[in-house]
Amino acid sequence: MSERIESLARRLDEAARQRHAIAQPEGADAPTLAEAYPVQAALVAQRLARGARRIGMKMGFTSRAKMQQMGLSELIWGRLTSDMVCEEGGPLPFDAYIHPRVEPEVCYLLSKPLEGVVTPLQALDAVEAVAPALEVIDSRYRDFRFSLADVIADNASSAGVVLGAWHKPDVDVANLGIVLAIDGRAAQVGSTAAILGHPLRSLVAAARLVAAAGERLEPGSIVMAGGATAAVELRAGAAVSAEFQRLGRIGFRVSAAEPAA
Repeated sequence: MSERIESLARRLDEAARQRHAIAQPEGADAPTLAEAYPVQAALVAQRLARGARRIGMKMGFTSRAKMQQMGLSELIWGRLTSDMVCEEGGPLPFDAYIHPRVEPEVCYLLSKPLEGVVTPLQALDAVEAVAPALEVIDSRYRDFRFSLADVIADNASSAGVVLGAWHKPDVDVANLGIVLAIDGRAAQVGSTAAILGHPLRSLVAAARLVAAAGERLEPGSIVMAGGATAAVELRAGAAVSAEFQRLGRIGFRVSAAEPAA
């Protein structure tokens, strides 16, 4: 792996660990699209070296709302690690992030390996369970400003995962209503149909994309299918909840900005 790839990954890792935003890279300092996923892999490798485990992957820019919010249009993916999992109910440590946002998602748990070009039925056959989920995203770039290559390198802005109760894989998640609320007030209303028309299509795409990187989704892996609504900014002390039709409720509370003495 080149020193340039390692240097770009170290810069992003340091920003996340020190919780400070960095300027969007420009010119020769910016990663190219060809470098983006290698930088992401090197970034995640640093977390694994510190003791984290790979637990799956996340899909990004799978909803029109998300694409419009970020001004991008490409389907992307990122790697999930064990240190990103947050307990349902909270507290979510506000000081662990730079400028966190949250979005509701559908999460798949796999019982079989999955890779390459698969049909929706083949993808569903590999699913052990499905759950409502919330993803915390937190770009390491100042003001959430980035190019497509920038955000891929930054592990698709992935920062935290909160999982709800698991359900049997035959539950129909095609067009489920979702209400994302902050402090009891609706902040976003959406549907799982916003995830590529059906969340299962995101799982199909995940199998193809991970194979292109020379990897596969292993049994026990989770796959976050992508945001069903635009992301909502988090603030210290907020109570976050999402009600999913058929899948139930999930939520957490954000801790205060400063820990209690």
